[in-house]
Amino acid sequence: MSTTTLTTAPETAVGAAEPTLERSARKRVRSSRLVRIASVVVALGAWQVLTANHIRIWVRFDTLPTVTQVVDRLGAQLQTGTYWLDLAQSLIRILTGFGLAAVLGVASGIALGRSRWFADILGPLTELARPIPAIAIVPVAILLFPSDESGIVFITFLAAYFPIMVSTRHAVHALPTIWEESVRTLGGSRWDVLLRVVLPGSLPGVFSGLSVGIGVAWICVVSAEMISGRLGVGYRTWQAYTIVDYPGVFVGIITIGVLGFATSAAIELLGRRATRWLPRAGEVTT
Repeated sequence: MSTTTLTTAPETAVGAAEPTLERSARKRVRSSRLVRIASVVVALGAWQVLTANHIRIWVRFDTLPTVTQVVDRLGAQLQTGTYWLDLAQSLIRILTGFGLAAVLGVASGIALGRSRWFADILGPLTELARPIPAIAIVPVAILLFPSDESGIVFITFLAAYFPIMVSTRHAVHALPTIWEESVRTLGGSRWDVLLRVVLPGSLPGVFSGLSVGIGVAWICVVSAEMISGRLGVGYRTWQAYTIVDYPGVFVGIITIGVLGFATSAAIELLGRRATRWLPRAGEVTT
């Protein structure tokens, strides 16, 4: 009887602790979500109060539209086909340019991290081109490509490529050499090392670069649309400014923010699923 009591007591304690930990985790998640929602609500409330009361405290809030004016303008634009056409055009450009940058950035980052020959040839060229802002290449893109569309996609690709490539290269360099040595000791080939060590081991760095790259890509695609585009959220935002439609300007700004947030969140979600085998912050490893 005593033996049964001693063996079942710890199991009972562990079983009782698991629901408590789950409830605590759910409570923390709900609390975090409430705080995030509250921060947005407070910011919008402050915006409404400052603009509706024409406050001037060094910054001229009296020149900005109120939240209600922007919401009304957004509602009107949501009912037009032009808004959705611009949104679709910007998404096509960002997904095309970013998709190309993701493929080539990861591939060249791994090659730069693994091949001395590749690093000697391509490394100096990438380091010379990397500090140049992608938006500064707009005049060159206009000269190079026969259409504005191709030029904007190229600018978007260039903006996202370097963060992805650099992050991937650093992730490959940071891999412990013992992992590769273990695979080779077991008779693994270079392809085995690439598929079983380099690719999975560099995934956290790769997704870090993808997250940064998508943000930079949105900045540059919007800027390129403002300079040489004929459609897109950036073009429409600049057009609203030229005709003094300030609520329309803020509609464009908010649309860009929501699109950027959605694409970044999608990449982070994909990254968490792809690296679910990694220990997370707060987890206790034994």
